[in-house]
Amino acid sequence: MPDTPTRIHTTATVHPTAVIDPSATIGKGAVVHVGAVIGANVVVGAQSQIGSYVVIHADTHLGEGVRVDDHAVLGKQPMRAARSATTSAEALPGCVVGDTCTIGTHAVIYRGAVLGASVLVADLATVREHVSIGAQTIIGRGVAVENKTSIGARCKIETNAYITAYSTLEDDVFVAPGVLTSNDAYMGRSAKRYGSYRGVIAQKGARMGVGAVILPGRTLAEDAVVGAGALQTKDATAAHIHVGVPARVTRRVDDDQLLKHQ
Repeated sequence: MPDTPTRIHTTATVHPTAVIDPSATIGKGAVVHVGAVIGANVVVGAQSQIGSYVVIHADTHLGEGVRVDDHAVLGKQPMRAARSATTSAEALPGCVVGDTCTIGTHAVIYRGAVLGASVLVADLATVREHVSIGAQTIIGRGVAVENKTSIGARCKIETNAYITAYSTLEDDVFVAPGVLTSNDAYMGRSAKRYGSYRGVIAQKGARMGVGAVILPGRTLAEDAVVGAGALQTKDATAAHIHVGVPARVTRRVDDDQLLKHQ
């Protein structure tokens, strides 16, 4: 470990096997465990906990009180295949993780992602570049959030859900386990697909049940519900329940379940 007393606070605890770039800053009371690797210009905020064998890539900024569990990777540079349609080669800013966030074991947060305060990213989840996540949102175990996506505050995205690129989830959206979304109406064929990718737009308080499938570009209006196993082929009506394959409107959402009454 480099001898950098001006950048590692005197009250921080750093395991001797950790590798820390001389330009990194480790804040007051922070703890860095066995084998962690912390890159250039990284900032680890006060009272943060960095688990064993965590990798934090260059320019990542962690706020105060952040917990990063073993083997997580923060600030990963995106991979770009020769035929990639949605991943660019542009330079990206460092990953930003807000105060009191929790990052689970083997989670991967890409460079260019921004997490608000008290976000939880559970074990094995992935958050891609150009993703913003609002305060107190939960990204569940094994969830994949693809690039160029905006997620609001207090959302709950449960185990193994897939949020496709170019999606927008507003505040208080609920996504049950195994929900699938898509953004390519041409399924990888035809030049028409370029420039026409559109993910799901879920307005405030919209909810998606277990295993629901949302086709490209569909809007779920405020407080709309897409039921378990439904196939949403059209926009979903505000404050109504949609079920079936394809999904159809059945009835209004019960008044006591509307977001305004929570």
